[in-house]
Amino acid sequence: MTTARPPLSVLNGRFVTLEPLTDNHLPELFEAIAHPQVFAGGYGGGPAGLPATLTEFCAFARAYYPFGAGNPYAIRLRGGAHDGVLVGTSTLGDFELADEAAHIGWTAYDPRVWGTAVNPEAKLLLLGLAFDSGFGRVKIQADAANERSRAAILRLGATLEGILRHERRRADGSWRDTAIYSILVEEWPEVRQALEARIAAQGERPVLYRGVP
Repeated sequence: MTTARPPLSVLNGRFVTLEPLTDNHLPELFEAIAHPQVFAGGYGGGPAGLPATLTEFCAFARAYYPFGAGNPYAIRLRGGAHDGVLVGTSTLGDFELADEAAHIGWTAYDPRVWGTAVNPEAKLLLLGLAFDSGFGRVKIQADAANERSRAAILRLGATLEGILRHERRRADGSWRDTAIYSILVEEWPEVRQALEARIAAQGERPVLYRGVP
């Protein structure tokens, strides 16, 4: 199969819809993810990178998400009391066609949907898109200090490749170590089956908010 960057189009799951991220989504995305809990784990440069206002968030988002170079998505819930509510974002990017490599990252969710079917299904859709487009390796990474995100990556079925030390500066000037994980196309059938089982465990019940951001 020839490796090709996939077209940027809507991806529909049972509990989430992924829409190509645009400027029009940014006010809703600000409401969903501009919370201390999200940035505390290293997202967007860590706690010091948290935008305080919508104007600041829009400036942050335009610089942070790889519009043009990647396929960024807005993630909405499907069904239930919060049908259509934007609850997060994720991107398939860093396309290296010759090496059949891509990266799923820039991911953040409203804390009220942490631990729900949202992340497994979003990753199922993005991984499927990557492997169906001929990629052989998909990288997923996190701040090495973010134990919650690292545990979530392992639950996806990814393999830890190692830690890049002193890899980038956080917004406060400190240095971040980055934990690198990957999923290979040979591993995809088993990973897909496990993700589908996690999603099936939700049954027909819509995703409900957990707690308050």
